[in-house]
Amino acid sequence: MAVSPSETTDMRLDPETIAAVDRSDMLGDIVGLPEHLRDALWKAESASLQPWDSPGGLVVAGMGGSAVGGALARVMLGDHASRPVLASRAYGLPAWSTPDTTVLCASYSGNTEETLACYEAAGALGAKRVAVTSGGKLAELARADGVPVIPVAGGFQPRAAVAYMTVAALEVAWLCGAGPRMGSEIDVAADRLEQLVLEWGAEGAEDSEAKMLARALHDSVPVIAGAGLTSPIAYRWKTQFNENSKVPAFTHELPELCHNEVVGWTDAPALGRFAAIFLDDSDTHPRIKERIALTRELIGEQATGTYVAQSRGDTAVERVLSLVLLGDLVSLYVAVLRGTDPTPVDVLETLKQRLAGAG
Repeated sequence: MAVSPSETTDMRLDPETIAAVDRSDMLGDIVGLPEHLRDALWKAESASLQPWDSPGGLVVAGMGGSAVGGALARVMLGDHASRPVLASRAYGLPAWSTPDTTVLCASYSGNTEETLACYEAAGALGAKRVAVTSGGKLAELARADGVPVIPVAGGFQPRAAVAYMTVAALEVAWLCGAGPRMGSEIDVAADRLEQLVLEWGAEGAEDSEAKMLARALHDSVPVIAGAGLTSPIAYRWKTQFNENSKVPAFTHELPELCHNEVVGWTDAPALGRFAAIFLDDSDTHPRIKERIALTRELIGEQATGTYVAQSRGDTAVERVLSLVLLGDLVSLYVAVLRGTDPTPVDVLETLKQRLAGAG
């Protein structure tokens, strides 16, 4: 039974309450992130790929939850990236792609039509290809073509395989010469995330950051802002609110939003309830931090609330993954507060079926 927002403000977010709504146990997949990271490293190593040189850098071709790994890997590498590492969410490759570019085709199901189109385009170009998938047509084509396949654990919703897609992108970036290997940083991050799972997970305190932020957001449209390292994480938060919480959500990037979106808050209360969330990091430019504080002040009366989520950890890998975990949990808790099972994505399945029929 759906729970109206007015009935959920004080709802406990304990394991029993969550399980009653989260019938497919999306929570288990989210809090499994530390172990997924370790398993992803093992699976990437099991593919036994040997290093090669790609002067043209790396393109990670994918859609939805399968694409996010490329964007997260890029900010984890930061200034350590020696060549371009870019995510491509389209039916084709960037125009600048050459035979010297490595293309990582990322599709959890292996049947994503845009990714399959990129796989074919990379083959026609003569670019080095690698696939990361749990199976499907992509795995079938790759094995027939002698293209290496990095395996992914099955049984997830694609968005819950974020660790596998991110680790695969990092490993391929290292193998093709686009950046250093991040294996030790991933191991350390997995240990740190286990502590955050205890703090923010279902067994954690009712006044934990994740649960309190979910209660603050559950009856508003989230508008998430990132900057630099946190920009792709802000997009991840947006898509997790879309798929887990089943609500509209929007994202923008600082400092650009201070040149346009900030004006859009002027009449926001006349249109609905909107809440602003700013994702911050220890390495954020000081002027960006000033912009966050000033923007919160300027839109405070128009927003239902303004909030800052701070990354945790020492390395870029730890800090990125800490905010990924926090956003995943907040989106799940919002779903529970709204009485919505976070796992099903019926409208996506309908869309795919109709596209298949139209094709």
